[in-house]
Amino acid sequence: MLKRKIFKQLNHWAETKNRKCLIVQGARQTGKTFAIERFGEEQYEEVVEINFKETPSAAEVFSGDLTVDHMVMGLRFRFPEKKITPEHTLIFLDEIQECPEALTSLKFWALDNRFDVIASGSLLGIDYNRASSYPVGYVNYLRMYGLDFEEFLWGLGLSEDITRSLKTYLEAKEPIPSSIHNQMMNYFRLFTAIGGMPEAVQTYIDTNDFRAVDTVQRNLLQGYQYDIAHYAAAEEKLKAEKCYLTLAKQLLDKENHKFQYKEIEHGARAQKYYSSIDWLLRADMVHMCRLVTDVKYDLSDYARDDFFRIYTTDMSLLISMKDFSLKQHIVENTLTGNTKGGLYECAIADALHKNGCSLYFYKNETTKKELDFIIERDGNVIPIEVKSGNTRANSMKTIIKNKEGITFGYKFVDGNIGISSDGIITLPLYMAAFL
Repeated sequence: MLKRKIFKQLNHWAETKNRKCLIVQGARQTGKTFAIERFGEEQYEEVVEINFKETPSAAEVFSGDLTVDHMVMGLRFRFPEKKITPEHTLIFLDEIQECPEALTSLKFWALDNRFDVIASGSLLGIDYNRASSYPVGYVNYLRMYGLDFEEFLWGLGLSEDITRSLKTYLEAKEPIPSSIHNQMMNYFRLFTAIGGMPEAVQTYIDTNDFRAVDTVQRNLLQGYQYDIAHYAAAEEKLKAEKCYLTLAKQLLDKENHKFQYKEIEHGARAQKYYSSIDWLLRADMVHMCRLVTDVKYDLSDYARDDFFRIYTTDMSLLISMKDFSLKQHIVENTLTGNTKGGLYECAIADALHKNGCSLYFYKNETTKKELDFIIERDGNVIPIEVKSGNTRANSMKTIIKNKEGITFGYKFVDGNIGISSDGIITLPLYMAAFL
């Protein structure tokens, strides 16, 4: 069983007094259902689970009055073998986007507060089957992603003590012993090739077979394409799929990773395709990194909506858009040129996104200054550059020197930890997961 960090967050929710219902959001196949089921088995005497996609007839429980007593009675008739009692039962409503009445009911479960209720869904951000009365103010939210690099290491059998020791080097800004560093880079390249989707990771652990992993990744990609075809409005289906499938070309085949509509089709314009990109964002299929016109807090005040990069929500999906040979080049460290630089950039974006960071980048055509990423932490702006080698970060050096309030930045490289007098902290690529 893959160990996931979300278990700690679920336990924290369960310990909170007078808690609200919980909605676990995230893209399809990130492990939401598995995690909630294991959590329920460990923490409750009984788990009542309804998957509205698997058993749409279960929506009948929520078709009448939405009083808790009425809904519990309906559940007892539907699950006569279950002992449904307050405080000892977890009610798990999976794929809740398929039943808008169940989504509305969360307000009444929360007001009653006798039963713990967790809902989960993968397309809650789109308008499909939107609830007539969304339970604003009565739910807490938890977002789940594919495995991050640390969870991947746990899956390979490395203990938390080992990953914790890596963080001590990061905190002390001390170089990691070369034997450990080299092995970690091998693990990082392996993770980049496999990605963090639980089924792909588990397949590699069970088989050590990259062909089997490739089959899983391509099936996942087809599943995402199915969601576009099934849930997007008729006028968006083809456009959204075209936008999605062009991401490998946008990110790995060219030097400039700004999203360019011309890569979708000749003469394409934002007017035609931006609504499709917005649909992909709300469906949790991509995440966005926006250009800022200035490097200062609050970055969102300086962000442009018309100049951006788009990344897949997990490396598994990006890698499966390319030929199988890409995996071999990644693992054997034989990538060159734009593909290598683009892949490392995507891997760092993946790590920062899974750490909950909103991503921005900076590019000034006049001064020729450019930053791959900018994030905010505790009110501080932190510039980030990603280097496929270990070249100078001149743009970052200039910005640290001239921008008030920016005292340091991170340069991620295929190399070891180091710190310079100008405030540039050099980190191995895999350390992005531990920031």
